Amino acid sequence: MKKTRVGILFGGKSAEHEVSLQSARNIIDAIDKTKYEVVPIGIDKSGQWFLNEAEQLLPEANTEGLSDADQNALVTLMPEGRGELVGQSASDSVDVVFPVLHGPLGEDGTVQGFLRLADVPYVGADVLGSAVGMDKDVMKRLLRDANIPVAAWRTVFQFQLDNLDIDDVISELGLPLFVKPANLGSSVGVSKVHDKSALIPALKEAFRYDKKVLIEAFVEGREIECSVLGNETPIVSVPGEILPQHEFYSYEAKYLDEKGAVLHIPADLSEEAVKQVQALAIHTFQVLCCEGMARADFFLKNDGTFVVNEINTIPGFTRISMYPKLWEASGISYPELIDRLIQLGIERYERELKHKTSFF
Repeated sequence: MKKTRVGILFGGKSAEHEVSLQSARNIIDAIDKTKYEVVPIGIDKSGQWFLNEAEQLLPEANTEGLSDADQNALVTLMPEGRGELVGQSASDSVDVVFPVLHGPLGEDGTVQGFLRLADVPYVGADVLGSAVGMDKDVMKRLLRDANIPVAAWRTVFQFQLDNLDIDDVISELGLPLFVKPANLGSSVGVSKVHDKSALIPALKEAFRYDKKVLIEAFVEGREIECSVLGNETPIVSVPGEILPQHEFYSYEAKYLDEKGAVLHIPADLSEEAVKQVQALAIHTFQVLCCEGMARADFFLKNDGTFVVNEINTIPGFTRISMYPKLWEASGISYPELIDRLIQLGIERYERELKHKTSFF
Protein backbone atom coordinates (compact mmCIF):
# COMPACT_ATOMS: atom_id res chain seq x y z
CA MET A 1 0.00 0.00 0.00
CA LYS A 2 1.08 3.55 -0.69
CA LYS A 3 2.28 5.32 2.43
CA THR A 4 0.40 8.37 3.70
CA ARG A 5 2.61 11.47 3.35
CA VAL A 6 2.55 13.45 6.60
CA GLY A 7 3.93 16.97 6.71
CA ILE A 8 5.35 17.63 10.18
CA LEU A 9 5.12 21.41 10.54
CA PHE A 10 7.43 22.75 13.25
CA GLY A 11 9.46 25.71 14.47
CA GLY A 12 7.71 29.03 13.98
CA LYS A 13 8.18 32.61 15.11
CA SER A 14 6.80 32.30 18.63
CA ALA A 15 8.80 32.26 21.86
CA GLU A 16 8.10 28.52 22.03
CA HIS A 17 10.19 27.79 18.92
CA GLU A 18 12.70 25.58 20.73
CA VAL A 19 9.96 23.52 22.39
CA SER A 20 8.43 22.94 18.96
CA LEU A 21 11.74 21.58 17.66
CA GLN A 22 11.92 19.07 20.50
CA SER A 23 8.31 18.01 19.97
CA ALA A 24 8.79 17.55 16.22
CA ARG A 25 11.98 15.56 16.74
CA ASN A 26 10.16 13.11 19.02
CA ILE A 27 7.19 12.74 16.66
CA ILE A 28 9.44 12.09 13.67
CA ASP A 29 11.42 9.50 15.63
CA ALA A 30 8.31 7.71 16.89
CA ILE A 31 5.99 7.75 13.87
CA ASP A 32 5.36 4.41 12.15
CA LYS A 33 7.50 4.74 9.00
CA THR A 34 6.07 1.54 7.54
CA LYS A 35 2.74 3.38 7.28
CA TYR A 36 3.73 7.03 6.94
CA GLU A 37 6.24 8.93 4.84
CA VAL A 38 7.45 11.93 6.81
CA VAL A 39 7.89 15.31 5.16
CA PRO A 40 9.40 17.73 7.70
CA ILE A 41 8.39 21.35 7.06
CA GLY A 42 10.38 23.80 9.16
CA ILE A 43 9.66 27.45 9.86
CA ASP A 44 12.64 29.39 11.18
CA LYS A 45 12.44 32.28 13.63
CA SER A 46 12.25 34.82 10.80
CA GLY A 47 9.21 33.10 9.32
CA GLN A 48 10.93 31.40 6.38
CA TRP A 49 9.44 28.03 5.41
CA PHE A 50 11.75 25.13 4.51
CA LEU A 51 11.11 21.61 3.27
CA ASN A 52 12.98 18.81 5.05
CA GLU A 53 15.13 21.08 7.16
CA ALA A 54 15.75 18.18 9.54
CA GLU A 55 19.52 18.56 9.60
CA GLN A 56 19.57 22.32 10.08
CA LEU A 57 16.60 22.95 12.35
CA LEU A 58 15.86 19.81 14.32
CA PRO A 59 17.92 18.76 17.37
CA GLU A 60 19.73 15.43 17.16
CA ALA A 61 18.91 15.16 13.48
CA ASN A 62 18.04 11.71 12.18
CA THR A 63 16.94 11.76 8.54
CA GLU A 64 16.24 8.04 8.27
CA GLY A 65 12.81 7.43 6.75
CA LEU A 66 12.30 11.03 5.65
CA SER A 67 11.29 12.25 2.21
CA ASP A 68 14.03 12.64 -0.38
CA ALA A 69 13.05 16.22 -1.23
CA ASP A 70 15.72 18.93 -1.29
CA GLN A 71 16.59 19.81 2.30
CA ASN A 72 17.01 23.52 1.50
CA ALA A 73 13.86 24.03 -0.55
CA LEU A 74 11.76 27.02 0.43
CA VAL A 75 8.13 25.94 0.18
CA THR A 76 4.69 27.48 0.32
CA LEU A 77 1.32 25.83 0.81
CA MET A 78 -1.15 27.15 -1.74
CA PRO A 79 -4.79 26.28 -2.58
CA GLU A 80 -3.88 24.86 -6.00
CA GLY A 81 -5.03 21.39 -5.07
CA ARG A 82 -5.21 19.56 -1.78
CA GLY A 83 -1.90 19.43 0.02
CA GLU A 84 0.17 20.87 -2.80
CA LEU A 85 3.59 22.09 -1.74
CA VAL A 86 4.54 24.66 -4.32
CA GLY A 87 8.30 24.98 -4.62
CA GLN A 88 9.77 21.74 -5.89
CA SER A 89 7.35 19.58 -7.84
CA ALA A 90 3.98 17.89 -7.72
CA SER A 91 5.67 14.96 -5.98
CA ASP A 92 6.05 17.19 -2.90
CA SER A 93 2.31 17.03 -2.11
CA VAL A 94 1.27 15.81 1.33
CA ASP A 95 -1.84 13.95 2.42
CA VAL A 96 -2.12 15.51 5.87
CA VAL A 97 -0.24 18.07 7.98
CA PHE A 98 0.66 17.57 11.64
CA PRO A 99 1.24 21.06 13.08
CA VAL A 100 3.63 20.98 16.02
CA LEU A 101 3.75 24.76 16.36
CA HIS A 102 3.36 25.87 19.96
CA GLY A 103 2.14 29.37 20.75
CA PRO A 104 1.09 32.29 18.49
CA LEU A 105 1.25 31.92 14.70
CA GLY A 106 0.83 28.17 14.99
CA GLU A 107 -1.45 27.15 17.82
CA ASP A 108 -3.82 30.12 17.64
CA GLY A 109 -5.79 29.31 14.49
CA THR A 110 -3.60 31.13 11.99
CA VAL A 111 -1.97 28.02 10.53
CA GLN A 112 -5.21 26.07 10.87
CA GLY A 113 -7.04 28.67 8.79
CA PHE A 114 -4.23 28.64 6.25
CA LEU A 115 -4.39 24.86 5.92
CA ARG A 116 -8.17 24.86 5.70
CA LEU A 117 -8.06 27.49 2.95
CA ALA A 118 -5.49 25.34 1.14
CA ASP A 119 -7.84 22.34 1.48
CA VAL A 120 -5.28 20.31 3.42
CA PRO A 121 -6.30 17.89 6.20
CA TYR A 122 -4.51 18.64 9.46
CA VAL A 123 -4.16 17.27 12.97
CA GLY A 124 -5.67 18.98 16.00
CA ALA A 125 -8.29 21.60 16.73
CA ASP A 126 -9.84 23.66 13.94
CA VAL A 127 -9.65 27.44 13.59
CA LEU A 128 -12.13 28.35 16.34
CA GLY A 129 -10.96 25.77 18.87
CA SER A 130 -7.35 26.77 18.32
CA ALA A 131 -8.07 30.48 18.70
CA VAL A 132 -10.08 30.25 21.92
CA GLY A 133 -7.69 27.66 23.32
CA MET A 134 -4.78 30.04 22.80
CA ASP A 135 -6.40 33.18 24.24
CA LYS A 136 -6.61 32.62 28.00
CA ASP A 137 -8.95 35.57 28.49
CA VAL A 138 -11.51 34.35 25.94
CA MET A 139 -11.05 30.78 27.18
CA LYS A 140 -11.87 31.77 30.74
CA ARG A 141 -14.95 33.72 29.71
CA LEU A 142 -16.34 30.76 27.76
CA LEU A 143 -15.65 28.38 30.64
CA ARG A 144 -17.21 30.76 33.14
CA ASP A 145 -20.34 31.04 31.00
CA ALA A 146 -20.54 27.23 30.98
CA ASN A 147 -20.35 27.20 34.81
CA ILE A 148 -16.92 25.59 34.74
CA PRO A 149 -14.80 26.88 37.65
CA VAL A 150 -11.79 29.06 36.78
CA ALA A 151 -9.48 31.25 38.85
CA ALA A 152 -10.49 34.89 39.30
CA TRP A 153 -8.67 37.18 36.89
CA ARG A 154 -8.44 40.63 35.41
CA THR A 155 -7.46 41.36 31.81
CA VAL A 156 -5.20 44.34 31.08
CA PHE A 157 -4.30 45.75 27.67
CA GLN A 158 -0.99 47.47 27.14
CA PHE A 159 -2.57 50.90 26.60
CA GLN A 160 -4.20 50.59 30.05
CA LEU A 161 -0.97 50.02 31.95
CA ASP A 162 -0.23 53.66 32.85
CA ASN A 163 -3.67 54.10 34.44
CA LEU A 164 -3.86 50.74 36.21
CA ASP A 165 -4.93 50.99 39.86
CA ILE A 166 -2.56 48.50 41.50
CA ASP A 167 -4.21 48.76 44.90
CA ASP A 168 -7.57 47.94 43.34
CA VAL A 169 -6.13 44.88 41.57
CA ILE A 170 -4.57 43.55 44.77
CA SER A 171 -7.74 44.24 46.73
CA GLU A 172 -9.71 42.21 44.20
CA LEU A 173 -7.31 39.32 43.55
CA GLY A 174 -5.09 39.23 46.63
CA LEU A 175 -1.44 38.23 46.91
CA PRO A 176 0.40 36.30 45.67
CA LEU A 177 -0.93 36.43 42.12
CA PHE A 178 0.20 35.44 38.64
CA VAL A 179 0.83 37.65 35.63
CA LYS A 180 0.88 35.98 32.21
CA PRO A 181 0.57 36.85 28.51
CA ALA A 182 -2.92 36.01 27.25
CA ASN A 183 -1.61 34.30 24.11
CA LEU A 184 1.41 32.18 24.91
CA GLY A 185 2.27 28.89 26.54
CA SER A 186 5.09 26.94 28.19
CA SER A 187 5.00 29.52 31.01
CA VAL A 188 6.91 32.03 28.86
CA GLY A 189 6.57 35.54 30.28
CA VAL A 190 4.80 34.28 33.41
CA SER A 191 5.63 35.77 36.82
CA LYS A 192 4.49 34.99 40.33
CA VAL A 193 4.02 38.28 42.20
CA HIS A 194 4.35 38.34 45.98
CA ASP A 195 4.22 42.05 46.71
CA LYS A 196 2.89 45.29 45.27
CA SER A 197 6.26 46.56 44.03
CA ALA A 198 6.72 43.54 41.73
CA LEU A 199 3.42 43.86 39.87
CA ILE A 200 4.37 46.53 37.32
CA PRO A 201 7.71 44.86 36.39
CA ALA A 202 5.84 41.57 35.96
CA LEU A 203 3.29 43.24 33.69
CA LYS A 204 6.02 44.84 31.60
CA GLU A 205 7.68 41.44 31.20
CA ALA A 206 4.41 39.86 30.05
CA PHE A 207 3.74 42.73 27.64
CA ARG A 208 6.99 41.87 25.87
CA TYR A 209 5.11 38.90 24.40
CA ASP A 210 1.51 40.06 24.00
CA LYS A 211 -0.66 43.18 23.91
CA LYS A 212 -3.09 41.56 26.36
CA VAL A 213 -2.10 40.23 29.79
CA LEU A 214 -3.92 38.36 32.53
CA ILE A 215 -3.54 39.11 36.22
CA GLU A 216 -4.76 35.96 37.90
CA ALA A 217 -5.54 35.05 41.49
CA PHE A 218 -3.31 32.42 43.06
CA VAL A 219 -5.08 29.08 43.55
CA GLU A 220 -3.62 26.92 46.28
CA GLY A 221 -3.87 23.31 45.24
CA ARG A 222 -2.34 20.32 43.51
CA GLU A 223 -1.57 20.57 39.77
CA ILE A 224 -3.47 17.84 37.89
CA GLU A 225 -3.48 17.26 34.13
CA CYS A 226 -5.49 15.07 31.75
CA SER A 227 -4.97 14.31 28.07
CA VAL A 228 -7.98 14.32 25.74
CA LEU A 229 -8.13 12.56 22.38
CA GLY A 230 -10.88 12.49 19.76
CA ASN A 231 -13.30 14.53 17.68
CA GLU A 232 -17.02 14.30 18.40
CA THR A 233 -16.69 11.52 20.99
CA PRO A 234 -13.40 12.20 22.81
CA ILE A 235 -11.74 9.94 25.36
CA VAL A 236 -9.62 11.00 28.31
CA SER A 237 -6.45 9.63 29.86
CA VAL A 238 -5.68 8.81 33.45
CA PRO A 239 -4.84 12.03 35.32
CA GLY A 240 -1.29 12.91 36.25
CA GLU A 241 0.13 15.26 38.87
CA ILE A 242 2.97 17.75 38.56
CA LEU A 243 5.05 18.60 41.61
CA PRO A 244 7.18 21.62 40.59
CA GLN A 245 10.56 21.82 42.28
CA HIS A 246 10.76 25.53 41.38
CA GLU A 247 8.45 28.17 42.84
CA PHE A 248 5.97 27.32 40.08
CA TYR A 249 5.93 25.24 36.88
CA SER A 250 8.03 27.73 34.93
CA TYR A 251 9.66 27.37 31.49
CA GLU A 252 12.92 26.44 33.21
CA ALA A 253 11.19 23.78 35.30
CA LYS A 254 9.47 22.35 32.21
CA TYR A 255 12.31 22.26 29.71
CA LEU A 256 15.72 23.33 31.06
CA ASP A 257 16.03 21.70 34.48
CA GLU A 258 15.78 17.91 34.32
CA LYS A 259 14.85 17.97 38.01
CA GLY A 260 12.51 20.94 37.65
CA ALA A 261 9.40 18.88 38.35
CA VAL A 262 8.34 15.46 39.59
CA LEU A 263 5.60 13.77 37.56
CA HIS A 264 3.25 11.34 39.26
CA ILE A 265 1.47 9.19 36.65
CA PRO A 266 -1.18 8.26 37.47
CA ALA A 267 -1.95 10.87 40.10
CA ASP A 268 -2.73 9.67 43.61
CA LEU A 269 -6.43 10.46 43.58
CA SER A 270 -9.56 8.74 44.83
CA GLU A 271 -11.71 6.95 42.27
CA GLU A 272 -14.34 9.64 42.69
CA ALA A 273 -11.82 12.45 42.07
CA VAL A 274 -10.50 10.67 38.96
CA LYS A 275 -13.99 10.43 37.49
CA GLN A 276 -14.67 14.05 38.38
CA VAL A 277 -11.55 15.47 36.72
CA GLN A 278 -11.91 13.25 33.65
CA ALA A 279 -15.49 14.38 33.13
CA LEU A 280 -14.42 18.00 33.60
CA ALA A 281 -11.61 17.55 31.06
CA ILE A 282 -14.01 16.31 28.37
CA HIS A 283 -16.56 19.03 29.22
CA THR A 284 -13.85 21.69 28.94
CA PHE A 285 -12.64 20.19 25.64
CA GLN A 286 -16.13 20.33 24.16
CA VAL A 287 -17.09 23.77 25.52
CA LEU A 288 -13.96 25.22 23.90
CA CYS A 289 -14.80 23.59 20.53
CA CYS A 290 -11.67 21.45 20.52
CA GLU A 291 -11.04 18.41 18.33
CA GLY A 292 -8.16 16.01 17.85
CA MET A 293 -6.13 16.59 20.97
CA ALA A 294 -5.71 18.79 24.01
CA ARG A 295 -4.17 18.70 27.46
CA ALA A 296 -6.43 20.06 30.17
CA ASP A 297 -4.75 21.50 33.28
CA PHE A 298 -6.43 21.78 36.68
CA PHE A 299 -5.87 22.78 40.29
CA LEU A 300 -7.26 20.44 42.94
CA LYS A 301 -8.12 22.64 45.90
CA ASN A 302 -7.97 21.57 49.53
CA ASP A 303 -11.76 21.33 49.65
CA GLY A 304 -11.70 18.62 46.95
CA THR A 305 -12.98 20.79 44.09
CA PHE A 306 -11.24 21.29 40.74
CA VAL A 307 -10.48 24.59 39.02
CA VAL A 308 -9.57 24.70 35.32
CA ASN A 309 -6.27 26.44 34.73
CA GLU A 310 -6.11 26.19 30.93
CA ILE A 311 -6.25 23.91 27.92
CA ASN A 312 -3.48 23.38 25.36
CA THR A 313 -4.61 22.43 21.85
CA ILE A 314 -1.08 21.56 20.67
CA PRO A 315 0.50 20.18 23.84
CA GLY A 316 4.17 19.38 24.08
CA PHE A 317 5.49 16.14 22.60
CA THR A 318 8.96 16.31 24.13
CA ARG A 319 10.43 13.34 26.00
CA ILE A 320 9.18 14.78 29.31
CA SER A 321 5.80 16.09 28.10
CA MET A 322 2.69 15.03 29.98
CA TYR A 323 0.39 14.57 26.96
CA PRO A 324 2.06 11.46 25.48
CA LYS A 325 3.15 10.20 28.92
CA LEU A 326 -0.44 10.18 30.18
CA TRP A 327 -1.58 8.22 27.12
CA GLU A 328 1.22 5.70 27.56
CA ALA A 329 0.01 5.17 31.13
CA SER A 330 -3.51 4.77 29.72
CA GLY A 331 -2.48 2.02 27.28
CA ILE A 332 -1.84 4.02 24.10
CA SER A 333 1.80 3.96 22.98
CA TYR A 334 3.53 6.98 21.45
CA PRO A 335 3.44 5.58 17.86
CA GLU A 336 -0.21 4.56 18.25
CA LEU A 337 -1.07 8.01 19.62
CA ILE A 338 0.49 9.69 16.57
CA ASP A 339 -1.39 7.30 14.28
CA ARG A 340 -4.72 8.05 15.97
CA LEU A 341 -4.16 11.81 15.78
CA ILE A 342 -3.39 11.65 12.06
CA GLN A 343 -6.47 9.53 11.39
CA LEU A 344 -8.63 11.94 13.43
CA GLY A 345 -7.41 14.83 11.29
CA ILE A 346 -8.26 12.97 8.08
CA GLU A 347 -11.61 11.88 9.53
CA ARG A 348 -12.59 15.48 10.30
CA TYR A 349 -11.52 16.62 6.84
CA GLU A 350 -13.67 13.94 5.20
CA ARG A 351 -16.60 14.89 7.43
CA GLU A 352 -16.31 18.53 6.42
CA LEU A 353 -16.25 17.58 2.71
CA LYS A 354 -19.89 16.54 3.09
CA HIS A 355 -20.96 20.06 3.97
CA LYS A 356 -22.26 22.20 1.13
CA THR A 357 -20.23 25.30 0.30
CA SER A 358 -22.70 26.73 -2.19
CA PHE A 359 -26.44 27.38 -2.10
CA PHE A 360 -26.84 26.00 -5.61
